[in-house]
Amino acid sequence: MAAPRSFTWSRRIFLTLLTGFVLVPVYVMVSSSLKPLADVTDKFRWLPSGLTVRPYIDIWSTVPLAKYFVNSLIVAGAATVCSVVIAVFAAYAVSRYEFRGKRVFTVTVLSTQMFPGILFLLPLFLIYVNIGNATGIALFGSRGGLILTYLTFSLPFSIWMLIGYFDSVPRDLDEAALVDGCGPLKALFRIVVPAAIPGIVAVAVYAFMTAWGEVLFASVMTNDTTRTLAVGLQGYSTLNDVYWNQIMAASLVVSVPVVAGFLLLQRYLVAGLTAGAVK
Repeated sequence: MAAPRSFTWSRRIFLTLLTGFVLVPVYVMVSSSLKPLADVTDKFRWLPSGLTVRPYIDIWSTVPLAKYFVNSLIVAGAATVCSVVIAVFAAYAVSRYEFRGKRVFTVTVLSTQMFPGILFLLPLFLIYVNIGNATGIALFGSRGGLILTYLTFSLPFSIWMLIGYFDSVPRDLDEAALVDGCGPLKALFRIVVPAAIPGIVAVAVYAFMTAWGEVLFASVMTNDTTRTLAVGLQGYSTLNDVYWNQIMAASLVVSVPVVAGFLLLQRYLVAGLTAGAVK
């Protein structure tokens, strides 16, 4: 049965407005990144009077963007790897084994997502400073401390999501592997992990995006040496001027790894987010 014409036109109008709502800010960002600074600070024009790629060259010298880029890659990459590895073992144990406190553990893991991140800022700051004073291990102002901080946010959701995904993998596969002589770890890596690749990819993408764009903890827990991209973009705003065209250009450059990774792994991401919801 064909839909009424009024519904069809209403849907087209709604989708057109939604597309414009999404694409107009992107167009403004791209066009502003290709304008000289004088044109950006002047009255806004939808059609630029002149285009230049100079902002994409200057962004690397105005602030040490390359150093911030490396810091973000190291922190986000390490946080992603640690989150995935720990979440796989924790979710497998919860999914396949019965132990005392299992329900308390799962409820606690999920309940941590209810608290705002700023609630943990001062406690983590004090813990890192006290550990540094007592042991000499510099967590405050280091990449390692920032990685541990991001694990506190990405791990609970990663474990919870992988528990649902592992539950959807038939236990008969584990039992068949055990009958064939595989131990629990071998069954995990040879049977369960290959079957759970979409869920693991979804967890990895979530952990990477959480660490890549985080601002609050990175602005407090880092210094000039360990500063990440999300905080480093503030360097384009000085006491004398704000380099809006360079801010737009740097924002586009910063978003390239996340957008590219999302497009490449989109198929696995959608499957991983939905497969664990239906058993």
